[in-house]
Amino acid sequence: MSTRRALALSLAVLLAGCASTATPPSLAPRAAEKIDPRLPVVDTSAALPADPALIAELRAAEARARSAAAAAEPAIAAARNAVGGAGARESESWIAAQQLVSAAVAARGPFTTALGDFDRLIAARIVSGARLVPKELAEAKASSAELAALDSRQGEELDALQQRLR
Repeated sequence: MSTRRALALSLAVLLAGCASTATPPSLAPRAAEKIDPRLPVVDTSAALPADPALIAELRAAEARARSAAAAAEPAIAAARNAVGGAGARESESWIAAQQLVSAAVAARGPFTTALGDFDRLIAARIVSGARLVPKELAEAKASSAELAALDSRQGEELDALQQRLR
């Protein structure tokens, strides 16, 4: 047998060993490919029930934050009055105003802690992999926006009082 013929025979044997006996995949359209991608996807998530425990926790955290913000208001008002009547820089009334502004900032501590607790509830839910249904998300967003506005108002007022004492 010639080397050429032997080489062709051994190549045919090698290629025959590579052949698959399995049925090749079909090239027919799959079920998902038959769906028109232009059709709107119906959002049924609004019908999902909210977790009453989470809603209760969010409302309790919001109530704690509002209560803490209200408790800080007298200290902020005292600081506002003291800054309004403060004398020259480094005078006794100026020093007293500085101390009252510091006390007002400290009085907001429980409020900022309550804000953190509120955010922690949502973050823990997300980190755990649990879903937030639209009702829970709407509740969280509304409360968060109101608390952020309250925080911003108090923070800006204290910043303005500190600026006036410089």
